Formats: sequence, structure tokens, C-alpha cells
Amino acid sequence: MNEIIKNAIPLIPHKSGVYLMKNVDNEVIYVGKAKDLFNRVSQYFLRPQVGKVFAMVRNVHHFETIITQSEKEAFLLEENLIHKYYPRYNILLKDDKHYPYIALKRNGDPILKIARDDKNKSFYYFGPFPTSTHAYKVIDLLNKLFPLRKCKNIPSTPCLYYHLGQCVAPCINKIDEKIYDQLRIDIKSFLDGKNEAIENSIKSKMLEFSNNLEFEKAQEQKELLDSIHHILDKQGVDNIDNVSRDVFSFIARDGYLSLALLTYRNKSLLGKQVFIVEQFGDEKEQICELICQYYAHHSLPDEILCNLDNLKEYIAPIFDVRVNNVEKGKLFQLIEIATLNARQELDNHFASARLDDDKISLLNELGELLNIKTPYHIELFDNSHLQGDSPVGALVCFINGEPNKKMYRKYNLTEEEAQNDTLAMQHVLKRRYTRLLENNEKMPDLIIVDGGINQLRSGEAALKEINVNIPLVGLFKNDHHQTKGIITSDEKIFLLEDNKKLFFMLVRMQDEVHRFAITSHIKKRNKSFLKGILDDVNGLGEKRKELIRKHYPSFDDLKKASLDEFRQLLPKDVAKNLYDKINNLGGEYE
Repeated sequence: MNEIIKNAIPLIPHKSGVYLMKNVDNEVIYVGKAKDLFNRVSQYFLRPQVGKVFAMVRNVHHFETIITQSEKEAFLLEENLIHKYYPRYNILLKDDKHYPYIALKRNGDPILKIARDDKNKSFYYFGPFPTSTHAYKVIDLLNKLFPLRKCKNIPSTPCLYYHLGQCVAPCINKIDEKIYDQLRIDIKSFLDGKNEAIENSIKSKMLEFSNNLEFEKAQEQKELLDSIHHILDKQGVDNIDNVSRDVFSFIARDGYLSLALLTYRNKSLLGKQVFIVEQFGDEKEQICELICQYYAHHSLPDEILCNLDNLKEYIAPIFDVRVNNVEKGKLFQLIEIATLNARQELDNHFASARLDDDKISLLNELGELLNIKTPYHIELFDNSHLQGDSPVGALVCFINGEPNKKMYRKYNLTEEEAQNDTLAMQHVLKRRYTRLLENNEKMPDLIIVDGGINQLRSGEAALKEINVNIPLVGLFKNDHHQTKGIITSDEKIFLLEDNKKLFFMLVRMQDEVHRFAITSHIKKRNKSFLKGILDDVNGLGEKRKELIRKHYPSFDDLKKASLDEFRQLLPKDVAKNLYDKINNLGGEYE
């Protein structure tokens, strides 16, 4: 413990808040929260530590504390600071899975849509559903059963849905709010499983059509009835009751924690997620922190089950949710199932010897190889175009060896720049780091470009021009266009054949920037391509073009669109002009 820390410890308040551990370069290496800042922070330095905690404490030069009014405020601040600094010792759940909801607008025209959370108070929410496909099928069914508004922009004339009896046509009728209120009541009732009245109505129509020898219409009603039974059929999973419930269970082994989550909604098991992380300090406390981190980005259930006796005490000040720790009975069987999943995934984790475990040590190796400080923050660049058409420059960012997609950027290039890769690289690097300088934002520890010495020279010139000094290397390829090694600006070459793990980590980063560049180029090319097709369509101004591009991002999407679909977005005559032009193109653009 150095003198700075020794003198600071007695000054820590006995209040709730957040603490930031910093190294000698004033970089934030860990962010934590505490009910009592003094008790929590002092124990790092006054007690013996092991493993990753020992490694973190050894690197702490000084710390900072921020007092908050409550534990909940401390939790929210901790989340914000972690996503601001991405400290190397903080463990983040690798989770981007959100079960979809069906959202029904509360006021005005009742419109249905898919939502990824249930936070917007302007909508009623139903679900969640196991998959987006399932949710879209339910929406399609609801649109057939109830005369809901289908058009995002109200046309001047009624569309096909009105003539089919599937829309009340707010475009030509003034709809009484009581009609809409009843529609909302009927939809809620239907999604709650009260389908008897709807089914009886369909059966009556089916019988009537059949008696009148209108067999095609009778078949349509039968298919609609079959859809109700198929789509809304409940999964055969014993969830004991109809409680919305998340079931957590964890196990520990050899310095790793495996946390399994089973998600039950509407008497159905939606799915399983398992998070495997390195142990950092007390295992029970870490599991509580991970569960809180999960609910910072996901909707709360009615109840949380967990094989953890202190979760209720930990989570109560932050989230208003019932927490239950059971040790017998049918609910305990759910925890046992979660435990089996946690154990199985941890066994698989150890058996597969995944690269993810070694990221920090591999970054240390990379820093030693290049004689620079450990590059926890790496930015990679690549360009993409097709014979100079729709050129883009792409940047991807890796923090602590993990891709950080919020920090990805794409840059439009001119055709002149596209013809000269080194000029394009110079342009993109100047734009990127000029912006960081202007905004006083943190620079990366390392820049990697896709290419050899010419690309490096170009990158060096760009950085020198704006007076920025960041280590810069290139990943060069062999004659077979396979990545071979690293080249530095002073033309040192490091072959990676003998270090397979480091090689695979860098290649994975290179593949990611290449993927992002190609994807960005294709999107730009499609937009440019559609712009040409949409030109010279009588009545199609810029706002209407943008509307069409939004709904039909590619030419294939446009080709599949019907005239009735266009009429929902455009005036009748303009829709016909667009439809005719697309169909007159034939195979010219295929």
C-alpha cells in the first residue's frame, strides 16, 4: 500500500456511493458500489487478497469515491461509469438477448408493433414471446381477426384491408374512441386466452359459407381457426402456476462462476441463458451484482427464484420485485433444473478451452511484443468499395479484447479516395482522431490497419499532421491472402505462427472490421442504387423516397411489394407510377 492510499483510507465516509480504482496513469481500472464506502474500500487494502482481486489491488495507485443518496442511485451511477470507462477488472455479462413483446398503442388509432422491452408507457404490452417469428405470427393473426389500422401513414383512399373487412378505415371515417376502446379490450381478452366468442363467430361464418357453396371462403375461415389453435397453443412446460418468473442458479468451480437463468412467462419456458465469468472476490456477492446488472437492461418478472440466500437483501434497495429462495417443493425443482444447466455449461466451457478466458493475458503479450503498454483499447480500420462505387471506411473498437459496437463508426469516402487505399486510410484516421481531440475524448492504446507498410506510412502521416501519437501497426497477408503477421512503422515484422492464441485473437478482430466494412458498403450501395431507381417517378419527392427506402431497403424488397402495399404509403397515382417503373425494369437489375 502506497502513502497516497494509506492517507486516503481514514478519509473515506461511512456512506453509500461509488468508488473508482485508478492506476498510476490515472486510468480507471475498476468501478464498484457500496452501502458503506469505508468498509468496502478499506477491505481491499487492509485484508489479504487472492486471484484477480489481488492483481487489481496491486495495480491501484489511488482511488476516488462519489457519495450518493441511496444504494439505488449508487447502482445506477456504477452502471453509467462502467459503460463510460470499461474498466479492465469489471466483469460485464455478454448478453444482448431480449425476448420480444407485442405492443398495442393505448391512445388514438390502435396500432400493433414488436417491442424489445416494456418501458414505453404509451403502449400496452403482451408477452414476452419466445422468438420474433412467433410474435410476428400473432400480430398477423390479430390483424386478420380485428379491424386494426395497418398503415403507418394514412392514405387519402381506403386500401385493400378496408375492402376485406380488416380495417375500420380511419382514412375516410371518423372513428369513435369507444370503438377503439372496445377493440383494445377484445385484443387483451384474446391474448389472455379467452377465445371462445371469436372461435364461435368463425365457425358460424365457416358453416354459412359452406351452406352457400362458397367453399373457398369457408376454407379461409377454417385456416384462420387452425391458426388460432396453432399459434396460441401453450407450451407443455410445468411452470406450477401463471406467475411471471425468472429462475437463477449458480455453481462455482476452479475460479469460475456459472450463472444459469430460466425465463418463464405465460406458463411457458421461453428459454435458457448461462453466463460464465471469472470469479472476482466473494462468489455470493458477485452473483448478486451480476443479477442486478442483468435487470439494469431487462424487464423485471413478478418473482425471482434463486439458490442464493442473500439475494433478497441485496436486490431490495434497487429493484421492486419479489425474491424467493426455496429449498423444497415444486418451485425448488425449477432451481434444480437451472443448476443442472449451470453445471453442464461450465463443463462445456472447460472442455472447449475457449479463447475468451485468455484475452487480458493475450493483450499483455501483444503489448510486450510491440514494446508498448498493454493495449486494452484497440481500434481497427478497413475500407470497402466495388470498383470505386459506394466507398466507405470502417472502424471497429475492442475494449479488453471484447468488441464494443457502440463505438463502431463508418465514414463516407469519395470515389477519388476509393481509388487509392492509402489516401482513404489517411482521410479516415484524420477524421477519427481530430474528432477525439476536439471532444477531449480518450485515445486508444493501439491502432491496427489492414495492410502493409504503405498503409502504415499513410496512417503515420495522418497522425503526425494532427499531432497525435498512438502506436500504429498493420496486419499483413501472404501471397495466398492469408493473415501472416504484424508489421510496425519501423518495418519490424512479427510472425504469429508460433503463437496461435494471439494469432486467432487478432484474426478475429481483423475479420470483424472486414465484416463491418463490407456490411456498411452494401448498405450504402443499396441506398445509392435505390436512389437511382426512385428518381424520375412522377409525384415521388424526397420525403416519399425516404419513406420507400425505409420500408424497402433493397431492390428485392421493392420487387416483392404489391401495388396495394405501395398505396398504403403513397397516393394512388404515385403508387401506380412507382409500381409500373419497378415492373418495367424486368431483370435489368438482377
